[in-house]
Amino acid sequence: MATEYGQGYGLDSGSGFPASTERRHRLPAALRAPVEGRTWRELAHVLLSLPISILLFTYAVTMVSLGVGLLVTFLGIPVLAAALAGCRGFGALERMRARGLLGLEVAEPEPLRMKKPGVMAWMGAVLKSGVSWRALLYAVLHLPWAVFSFVVSVNVWALGWGLLTYPLWFWVFPMYAGQDGVQLYGDETHRVYLDNPFEITVTALVGLLFTIATPWIVRALTMVDRLLVHGLLGPSRLASRVVELESDRGVVVDTAAADLRRIERDLHDGAQARLVALAMDLGLAKEKLQEDPEAAVRMVDEAHGEVKTALQELRDLARGIHPAVLTDRGLDAALSAVASRCTVPVQVEVDLAERPAPAIEGIAYFTVSELLQNVSKHARATWAGVEVWRTENRLMLQVVDNGVGGADTSQGSGLAGLAERLDAVDGILVVDSPAGGPTRVTAELPWRGEHVR
Repeated sequence: MATEYGQGYGLDSGSGFPASTERRHRLPAALRAPVEGRTWRELAHVLLSLPISILLFTYAVTMVSLGVGLLVTFLGIPVLAAALAGCRGFGALERMRARGLLGLEVAEPEPLRMKKPGVMAWMGAVLKSGVSWRALLYAVLHLPWAVFSFVVSVNVWALGWGLLTYPLWFWVFPMYAGQDGVQLYGDETHRVYLDNPFEITVTALVGLLFTIATPWIVRALTMVDRLLVHGLLGPSRLASRVVELESDRGVVVDTAAADLRRIERDLHDGAQARLVALAMDLGLAKEKLQEDPEAAVRMVDEAHGEVKTALQELRDLARGIHPAVLTDRGLDAALSAVASRCTVPVQVEVDLAERPAPAIEGIAYFTVSELLQNVSKHARATWAGVEVWRTENRLMLQVVDNGVGGADTSQGSGLAGLAERLDAVDGILVVDSPAGGPTRVTAELPWRGEHVR
């Protein structure tokens, strides 16, 4: 692999975050929240939601009602398709608004799938698309929530800032309203006003509490908006899974093609070249057998050495494709054989009551093999360990070494390629390798029993 374990992370000491991006604030988050840009963006989102949801609800209900009413004629189908297409367009605008004001990144849903071009095919695709109906559901459900969140946000925000700034505008009441201040209580016999310095101060402190709480109330309200946008306007779980599987299939195909090219190259440059040279040497030895028997014997001896070398290369190549010991004796014996070829002592522990499926077993073998190659080439370690065990429906692999650390999967290295291979079969690769070591690489694979052969 190309990854070297000596690479560092560039982290600030003890922070866990890059030193260049770590920010320190003098005020706690509760006191900063009322004046932060995020708070005002979220409040703007709530305020805009009401008029937008009214427009969207009105459009959706009107167009769908008209389309359903016209279904007795052919005109109902295009009207209903236009209604759903409009809802999809509004959905795109809502994703943009959530991205700009809430910082919510929602992927584009799956596009319309039309078997052939044309208006009829387009209408059929719109009516069959789950994205269209989820956008319609969003248009209907968002209005009552927008009304509720608008009323709560505006009232809490106005109450908090109004009470907080009461000492500044208290003079308005005696001067223009003819009363001593804000009326706290009143009946036919007496009234209570907030008019003395103590009451005004308490009012301002209550307003401060409301002002501090308002950003968190608004944030809680926008969490529902996030869920609605993500759940109804984003790609469905099934579509996301299909995209993931298509990507994984591409990785598997590319990996298989790369392996075939490697095998062809190794055969062409290694064993095949040696066998061609061997045939030529044997031909020359045959010609010299009568004229110079001693030279012929030397050439046969050299050819014998070439045969041994070619056989060893073929064994190594076969081991790289799928070792016989893995098929015959399983992971324990196969990984022990790999560990014996490592440049440092390796302790192998395999705790499996039964063998996994051959495909999973092969991936586990080559994962440990590549990780031990990394230890030999880059870790500068004096010891390594391999553990394999099963946890419920997952096959767990762990390779540990006491080398210099610094391994990273984000540099486009061999570890990144190994992570992609594992991801193609719903596996996970986790690397814990601080600078200075030790390095601990954990891999998870789905467990499938041997009976799936």
